Amino acid sequence: MLLADSRTARALITVLLFALGLGFLYVARATLIAFLFAIFFAYLMSPLVNRLEKLLRGRDRAIAVIYTLLLALVVVFFVVVGPKVTREGARLGQSLPILLTKLSSGEIAEQLGKDHGWSKPSTDIIQSFLVSHSDEITQLAQRIGLRIADVAKQAWLFLVVPLLSIFFLRDGRSFSDFLLSAINSRPQREFLENVLNDLNQMLAHFIRAQLTLAALTLVMYSSFLGVMRVPYALVLGTIGGVLEFVPVVGPLAGGLTIVSVALLMGYQHWLVLVIFLGIWRLLQDYVSSPRIMGESMELHPLAAIFGVMAGAEVAGILGIYLSIPVMASLRIVFRRWRLYTEKKKFGPLTDYAFGAQQPQRK
Repeated sequence: MLLADSRTARALITVLLFALGLGFLYVARATLIAFLFAIFFAYLMSPLVNRLEKLLRGRDRAIAVIYTLLLALVVVFFVVVGPKVTREGARLGQSLPILLTKLSSGEIAEQLGKDHGWSKPSTDIIQSFLVSHSDEITQLAQRIGLRIADVAKQAWLFLVVPLLSIFFLRDGRSFSDFLLSAINSRPQREFLENVLNDLNQMLAHFIRAQLTLAALTLVMYSSFLGVMRVPYALVLGTIGGVLEFVPVVGPLAGGLTIVSVALLMGYQHWLVLVIFLGIWRLLQDYVSSPRIMGESMELHPLAAIFGVMAGAEVAGILGIYLSIPVMASLRIVFRRWRLYTEKKKFGPLTDYAFGAQQPQRK
C-alpha cells in the first residue's frame, strides 16, 4: 500500500511539474519565441562562422567579420532597394482605403467590368454580391489590418534576434556539453546526445532550405511582376518571398495577395498572373522543395496543417513560422524516446539517425 502511494505521489508530482512547465512556457511565449528565432538565426550563420573560424583562428573574430559583412549588406540593400520598396509600399498603403471603399460599395465591379470587358449581367451580379457582403468585407479588412499591426509590433525582433544569436554562435557547443554533463546515467546521456544531434541537423537543414526557397520565390516574383508591369511589383514580390517562410498557408496567401492587388488596380493580364503563380507553385512543391528540403522533416501533411493552426492560436503569425520545426522536433524526441525505452527492454536496436528510415524489426 505504501509502495502504491509513493508511486502515485511521484506520478502526481511529475504531472504537476509538467503542467507548471507548460504554463510557464505559455506565459513567457513572447520571450521564448525571441530565443527560438535567435537559435534559427545562429543556425543560418553557423556554416560561415565555422569556415572563417579556421581561417581567422578564432571564433570571436569570425563572428565579428560575419556580422560586419551582414550589416554592410543590410545598409547596401536599404540604400539601393529600400527607397523604391518604401515608396511603392507607401503608395499602396495610401490607395488601400480608397480601394476598400470601392470594394464595399460595389463600384469596383463596374470598373473591372469596363477594364476586362465583362457583360452587364455579370457585372451586376458581382456588384450585388459585394454590396450585400459589404460588412463582411470591412470586417475582413479590419482583421487583416490587425494581423499586420501584430507583425509590426514584433519589429523589435529584428534587433534583438541577431544580438542573442551571438551568444548561441559563441557558446552553443558549451551549452550542449553542460546539458550532457548534468546527466550521470549513461543511457540517458546517450538519449539526450542523440536528440541534440538530430535537432541540430534538422534545424540547420530546415532554416537553410526555407531561406533558399524564399529567396527563389522573391527573385522570381519580383522579376516576373516587373517584366509584366504589375503595379507595385517590388512590394508584391517581397511579400510573396516573405510569405514563403510560412508553412502551408503562406504561399497561398502570397498568391491571393498578388492577384487581388492586381485586380483591384485594374491590371489587364491577371489571368497570366494566375497561370504563372500556379506553375511556380507546382515547380516549388514538386521540384525545388523536394530537392532542397528533401523528406527530412518527416511530417505528414495533416500534422503540418495541425501545427500551423495550433501555432496561429498560440502565438499568431510567429507561431505559424515556428510550427513546422516545433512539430518536427517533437517527432524527433518521441522517436528517440521510443528507441530508448525499447533498448532498455529488449537490448540494443538498430540506431536511428535523423533523415533515415525508421528501423524495422523482424
